[in-house]
Amino acid sequence: MLFQQIARNKRRTVYVMIAFFLLVIAIGASLGYVFFNSYIAGIIMAAVIGAFYMIAMLSRSTDVVMGMNNAREIKTPDSNPQLWHVIEDMALVGKVPMPRVFIIDDESPNAFATGRDPEHSAVAVTKGLMLRLNREELEGVIAHEISHVRNYDIRLQTTALALVAVISMLVNIGFNSFWWGGGRRRDNEGGNGGNVILLVLSVLMLVLGPIAASLAQMALSRNREFLADASGVELTRNPQGLISALEKISQSEPMKAADASSSSLYISNPFKKGSWTHLFDTHPPTAERIARLQRM
Repeated sequence: MLFQQIARNKRRTVYVMIAFFLLVIAIGASLGYVFFNSYIAGIIMAAVIGAFYMIAMLSRSTDVVMGMNNAREIKTPDSNPQLWHVIEDMALVGKVPMPRVFIIDDESPNAFATGRDPEHSAVAVTKGLMLRLNREELEGVIAHEISHVRNYDIRLQTTALALVAVISMLVNIGFNSFWWGGGRRRDNEGGNGGNVILLVLSVLMLVLGPIAASLAQMALSRNREFLADASGVELTRNPQGLISALEKISQSEPMKAADASSSSLYISNPFKKGSWTHLFDTHPPTAERIARLQRM
């Protein structure tokens, strides 16, 4: 059951990432068609902006994310021996390098991992997590975060953040161009029914693209949480530790120090809010996560 779930979640992640890249290409093509009279110009623009954002975010992701969440780094085990040694032990079991360790001064229990790869990773936990969880529960949470590192989820999430930023920038370029009188395609071939249909579809893509990007990002986040839960149990061989930790985290108060743009990185939604459709939720329902863990 465990390995089947891991394999299934990995396949779903591949599908979501393919859809993400196709969405960027489609929005770039729509931008080029509507405003620059060329699909290719729009696709090239999307590729250039995407590459720039990807490089910028991957090179500085850890420091940027930790800064946004007011996390402070501890560099020796003397600062917090139990946390340091649990992270060290789980990294050893997961066969990844020891990540940098950060603490967030927030009373609500939560944690996340970030970075561009296992060699440049970091794990952050809140004060509330250390105060409210016992060692078994802490091991479950840290195993979950180390699994994000081991499975390269940290790179996937950073890539997704970059793609969302690229889509937002492309749409802004498009509508700024429209506002300032751009869009030669609107002035040409107005009587051609086929071109009018393509024009309408392209404009719809620019309008709905950011919504589709958010849906893809949330779907990716939810899927990676299921995978990290399963992979974390693979490291600890103890699903009960993570089950108990998720129950305590879900029943806690919202975080005050968390940054909204990085909420999908946390093991549980730091703001305790969810949509009734769950389409825009950054995390799967805790009850569903616990039910899957109980079946392992």
